[in-house]
Amino acid sequence: MSGGHERRQMMTGRQLWKVIWGAIVHFNDDDGWAMASHVALSTLLAVFPFLIFATALASYVGADAFADTAVHIIFDTWPKPIAEPISQQVLEVLTVNRGGVLTVSVIAAAFFASNGVEALRVSLNRAYRVSERRSILYNRAQSLGFVIIAALILLAISFLLVLAPLLTDFTRKWLPWSDELIAHLDNWRVIVAVIVLFVGLIVCHRWLPAGYRTFRSIVPGVMVTMIFWMAGALLFSAYLQRFSTYVATYAGLASIMIALIFLYIVAAIFILGAELNASILAERE
Repeated sequence: MSGGHERRQMMTGRQLWKVIWGAIVHFNDDDGWAMASHVALSTLLAVFPFLIFATALASYVGADAFADTAVHIIFDTWPKPIAEPISQQVLEVLTVNRGGVLTVSVIAAAFFASNGVEALRVSLNRAYRVSERRSILYNRAQSLGFVIIAALILLAISFLLVLAPLLTDFTRKWLPWSDELIAHLDNWRVIVAVIVLFVGLIVCHRWLPAGYRTFRSIVPGVMVTMIFWMAGALLFSAYLQRFSTYVATYAGLASIMIALIFLYIVAAIFILGAELNASILAERE
């Protein structure tokens, strides 16, 4: 019995190594590094248009505190040396009055934001080893739909977070024993950001690439992506604090270059998560 169990464990270990190695090899053979740079640049170029569109939509419905909430949700999971300068620039851009949601500039912002979604689609199609057979119009409409849905989700979160202090005061008044629990939720913005990130990854892996995948089949890659994103953010932040020479090298462009390199790392991990899922599916066939 013991020998049989050990053999099964060895086979499981071999299969796990085969899956991991298969994901790494396919990532390298299929220009994963080049795709990561494409996703990183497209994401950076899409952040500002998306937030401009979302803020215009929020101002249309009277959500004045949306900009600050959206910036926190998006950038709270980034390393602090990267997030601070960019979030300040974003807030400055978002405070510009654009005269309503139905303007040419805001509609254009939504379109340019959807380019970031399209970059994710292309990278996921390659990682999952599938060919795109859906029409260009369908894909673009889906990308725009994701942009609008993401903006509405951030808008809903903004409304809920405005109510959070009132709910906290009410809870403390009627449930005094909950003070300790509430104290543990001081970092609610980070918690919300992590939840939004997880749900966003599930949606991307499930609906963006061609073909069909079950929820169970995409969870391993999503969890690995989340873990390595957090580890990568901590390591990159530590590197910036101790060894970085970006400021001396790039001068005024330092913050943008740091953000681009960070997004490049994030994009590579994102694609590797999809490669891992594809390798697991291939091993099961």
